[in-house]
Amino acid sequence: MVLTKEYRICMPLTVEEYQIGQLYMIARHSHEQTDSGEGVEVVENVACEDPEHGRGQYTEKRIHLSSRLPYWVQSFIPKVFYVTEKAWNYYPFTITEYTCSFVPKFTISIKTKYENNNGSTENCLNLDPDILNERIVEFVDIAYDEVNPKHYKEEEDVRYFQSQKTGRGPLVEGWRDSVTPIMCSYKMVQVSFEVWGLQTKAEDMIHRSIREILLLGHRQAFAWIDEWHGMTLEDVRVYEKQMQRETNTKVAGDAGPDKTAEEKDGTIPTSDEDAVKKTSSSSTPTAHTPTTPTTPLSPKSKSWFSWS
Repeated sequence: MVLTKEYRICMPLTVEEYQIGQLYMIARHSHEQTDSGEGVEVVENVACEDPEHGRGQYTEKRIHLSSRLPYWVQSFIPKVFYVTEKAWNYYPFTITEYTCSFVPKFTISIKTKYENNNGSTENCLNLDPDILNERIVEFVDIAYDEVNPKHYKEEEDVRYFQSQKTGRGPLVEGWRDSVTPIMCSYKMVQVSFEVWGLQTKAEDMIHRSIREILLLGHRQAFAWIDEWHGMTLEDVRVYEKQMQRETNTKVAGDAGPDKTAEEKDGTIPTSDEDAVKKTSSSSTPTAHTPTTPTTPLSPKSKSWFSWS
């Protein structure tokens, strides 16, 4: 059985604004959460295209986090391992998948769509009836859901924060029914951890972790609005590349050789246009082309990966 939840996270932004805020938040958050030897390593970040969804951006990351896992997980996972994140961003629709270098039966798939409403669309992601009936819907309130104390920062508490640029905030009780503008991230998250004796415990833990990450990330996207509001997509892509270079350096420590091929040859694109040019002239083998997944997890299929 695949544990499926649909998280709905509202923001006092428009869908267009959130596109910039999300990219800024992910780049900055990854950089801040990375320590020497552990954290988020960006392997690939290139333009992609899909017949149905059009042009987008493909990103592949390795998340090195052995020491950050609960002790009961560390007991059977080697010290050196990583989680691979592959993301296809066809904003306002995205697909993200996670696999583990050590546990081949571990998969997470996330389908996301963004709409300008307060989470009122019943089937935003056009889910099949089987998945629709089994999903669990959870609203995540960026203002009044408690964030883990170790991640709490007063300046990111949106119950008290007010934007100097936009005048938005602070968010008071019932804000999702009274604030404008407002948008919602609809995220269908499917977790499968097929390890005998650990499946239920692991899948519950993974969903709690995902919920915490979604809460923290969306809080930060709004709390940092004065840093990114007014940026263009090209501006935030340049910022993203800068953070990726610094983050990869932190993950590699002083070793240096763990840099991606793009960093070594100095060909990291600085804009969407450059990314398209690089992709069209690349000699990357067909097997490594970032093809968009088409079949989500379902109770009758273990995952959408050919090797599982």
